[in-house]
Amino acid sequence: MIPTLARRLFLVALMTAPLAACAGQGLMNGASAGAIQQAAFERTASGIVVTPAEGAARRVRLEVYGPETIRVTATENADLDLPASLMVTAQPSTTTPFQVETRGDVVLLKTAEATAEVSRETGAVRFLDENGQEVLKERPGSRELSPVTVEDQKGDHRFLATRQVWESPADEAFYGLGQHQQGVMNYKGHDVQLAQHNIDVGIPLVVSSRNYGVLWDNNSITRFGDPRPYGMIADQFIVRDATGRFGGLTASYYQNDQLKVQRQETEVNYEFIREWSRWPEGFKSQPGQPVQTGDMGKPGQAGVKVVWEGTLETATAGLHKFRLYSSGYVKVWIDGQMVEDNWRQNWNPFDHDFQVQMAANARVPIKIEWIPEDGYISLRHQDPLPAADQGALSLASEVGTAIDYYYIGGDNLDGVISNYRGLTGKSVMLPRWAYGFWQSRQRYNNQAEVVDTVRRYRELGLPIDNVVQDWFYWPENAWGSHQFDPARFPNPTQMVKDVHDMNANIIISVWPKFYPTTDHYKQLDAIGGMYTRNVDVGARDWVGPGYANSFYDPYLPAARDLYWKQMSDSFKGMGFDGWWLDSVEPDMHSNLDIPERTLRMGPTAIGPGAYVFNSYPLINAENVYKNFRREKGDERTYILTRSAWGGLQRTGSTLWSGDVVARWDNLKDQISAGVNTGLSGLANWTHDIGGFSVESRYSNPAGMKPEDKAEWDELNLRWFQFGAFSPVFRSHGEFPLREVYNLAQPGTPMYDAYAEQMRTRYRLMPYIYSLAGDVYQRDGTIMRGLVMDFPSDLKARDINDQYLLGHALLVAPVTEYKARSRSVYFPQGADWYDMLTGQKYAGGRSVTVQAAVDKIPVFVRAGSILPTGPAIQYTAEKLDGPLTLVIYTGANGTFSLYEDQGTTYAYERGEFSNIPMTWNDATGVLTIGARTGSYPTMPATRTINVRFVSGPGADVGDFDAAPARTIQYDGQAVEIRR
Repeated sequence: MIPTLARRLFLVALMTAPLAACAGQGLMNGASAGAIQQAAFERTASGIVVTPAEGAARRVRLEVYGPETIRVTATENADLDLPASLMVTAQPSTTTPFQVETRGDVVLLKTAEATAEVSRETGAVRFLDENGQEVLKERPGSRELSPVTVEDQKGDHRFLATRQVWESPADEAFYGLGQHQQGVMNYKGHDVQLAQHNIDVGIPLVVSSRNYGVLWDNNSITRFGDPRPYGMIADQFIVRDATGRFGGLTASYYQNDQLKVQRQETEVNYEFIREWSRWPEGFKSQPGQPVQTGDMGKPGQAGVKVVWEGTLETATAGLHKFRLYSSGYVKVWIDGQMVEDNWRQNWNPFDHDFQVQMAANARVPIKIEWIPEDGYISLRHQDPLPAADQGALSLASEVGTAIDYYYIGGDNLDGVISNYRGLTGKSVMLPRWAYGFWQSRQRYNNQAEVVDTVRRYRELGLPIDNVVQDWFYWPENAWGSHQFDPARFPNPTQMVKDVHDMNANIIISVWPKFYPTTDHYKQLDAIGGMYTRNVDVGARDWVGPGYANSFYDPYLPAARDLYWKQMSDSFKGMGFDGWWLDSVEPDMHSNLDIPERTLRMGPTAIGPGAYVFNSYPLINAENVYKNFRREKGDERTYILTRSAWGGLQRTGSTLWSGDVVARWDNLKDQISAGVNTGLSGLANWTHDIGGFSVESRYSNPAGMKPEDKAEWDELNLRWFQFGAFSPVFRSHGEFPLREVYNLAQPGTPMYDAYAEQMRTRYRLMPYIYSLAGDVYQRDGTIMRGLVMDFPSDLKARDINDQYLLGHALLVAPVTEYKARSRSVYFPQGADWYDMLTGQKYAGGRSVTVQAAVDKIPVFVRAGSILPTGPAIQYTAEKLDGPLTLVIYTGANGTFSLYEDQGTTYAYERGEFSNIPMTWNDATGVLTIGARTGSYPTMPATRTINVRFVSGPGADVGDFDAAPARTIQYDGQAVEIRR
């Protein structure tokens, strides 16, 4: 921010500056006083429009959306009337003063905080901060607006493929882009595809370590980094088989370790259902008919292994990029080095990216070993780009109407995210109970299982707030009816009441999927609100014998209204507390290729499926949020959803990371996935503790080998520890059952370790709920990348297995089997205390710390004021109970304790309180300031205990340790000396 006096003078200058520019006429500038220079630009009410002399864009429009936010639109013709944004809800600012100047070839659009320069020759745009320092610059000549034809059931449609490149210094770091599963924290130099997929979520916001963001307003498949689609290996390599013969790799098909078929194959490609026609003729892995998938027969694969071997030769030296798309077990060796070793459940394959340095004109050995388990595989590749191109900021979309993006500045990354939410909507508050413990499974089969789960937790004295009824509560042949199967759920209203009577909450799964035999499908179809291609082609799902099905069109207003009415009428009076919106990518039929996916999710009411490809989860969630809020009035909405898009934070939604698998690498990948979700503006995020899908070695608890049981137990406990320090704390997965008392027997050390994490979470609730309040009040982020608090620490930028929970806690989950220690990097500029022992560590170095199996390494920043509460069983218990403030000495610090009623939107009307706190380390004085604000149920007085941590101590990690001071706080300011 510029100094206050300077800002005032600048604003006065803006308000008194003459509006000298009009269409086709430039402003006077100091270098040519008295002369009026004709220029191909015009001033508008919200900015400028430039008609460049050359380049891909016919017109370039800049609009001011705020002091630090400028929209850039580039069109191939003179038409600037674009379709309404699905992500952006803001309008151009009517209150932000701006000034327009000319300076040689460029037109300048200036606010108090930012300047955009546009070349009248090329239309290229450059952004500067309030001090005139360059922040971001379009690469000259990089703008692309290329006509494309999109075909759907309504015919051919003309659109544009778009791309923009911006220059990027070598030391810049990029974050955001949604939730991805490559284990990458800093995306500089990486390729990321934004294409919604179960476990992988695109949000077209990239934020920079240089304190700006770019919101790319395009809803189609978009590529960050290299815009070129990855091709098959034979497209770019000279491929030889194991004997040296040109033309492909040697492919060997084994059945129970017996070689059945061997042939040369030009590509490794069983990527989608359609590729299974390539399976070797006459080779079936088991007798009988092929397993039916709905679209075509796919050979059953019990006991099958496929091995590809040969060499790759390239004419281009450099860092080659590979993309392995797979499910089942797969290992890849290149030049004798294993570069991939992973497993994924057969029905949900996904990408595993890796890079290999390769010399030119050298034969490099490659070997791929695949155990399919009815899975899928492909190996794709792309040649290296020059370093300057690979490291640039590049965004390219397949289908659009213009280049349309928002430059978002800020003093820091929190400021950037705040301005992003100013464009796309405030992050509304979740109910307080959403931050308690969630128990779920795939699935509770009947009413008794749901109620008994909550009852068992209460009997054991383990805190819990929420239980989830997942899918298939309906009769088998009635998906989309929203009707409970009366044989298994005889009285769902009583089920909900029983849960509520135990001071817990329950949400229910609702899909956008319908069987055509249901009344709901027929009603939606009658108004043109169903995508029918999935039914027309005869696709069947995986339930029972397989049923025809399809999804509704949320882009049609009448279909949105009817979809909600069906939900509301079906569940009316039952009392469910929220909604689980599953499969909203939409995953209409797994393992279809992208062109077929786009056809089946359309045509929509606003265009082909390819045009809106990524936006379905936003439109669906917003529909439910708005209607639930309209009907329920003041009751906070809660949505759990499997996918997201820009603006989801305005819908009361929590994103979960989808059907990840029970593997150590997947556990680690969730850390960077969660951090970058937060850096994409979405603060409420969670994951399936333990991983959703499991390898067969884990699927039978009674028959598990001892070594597998030991690994299963440790994986779940380590994941549970991570969950306790995640924004939303939620256990879910396929069999084995994931209830704590099913994972470990009460009275065992393993059970006690689970219980400790649950109780720690609840003792930290005053801190956690204050973080939730900060998300709304100050546009905060709960799960924070190290770069947010330590932007000048270059080493912290790439670390992908640590994060901050709020500003106070540094969390370092253990993601390696049998690890009893791990290296932790302590960011520079702060000292850190072990939360359990008080051991102090200096910042700016890596230290190997102990990590017993029942402990997660968590550290508290020196100067932190950490509020904790009493032992409770649910988040609404003891709201007037005593608080304990733990002061970690060694630096000054502040904290603001946020409180409100917890379940209503009264906070939007100002019904909340903040208690400011300040620690002065030099004087040893803690100041608890005067409380601001109020709400009807606010306790008039509070007991506040104060503890001080300055180093190791036996009771540092004891929430009930004796306090150094105790006061009765009545809302008036008070000073407490150490």
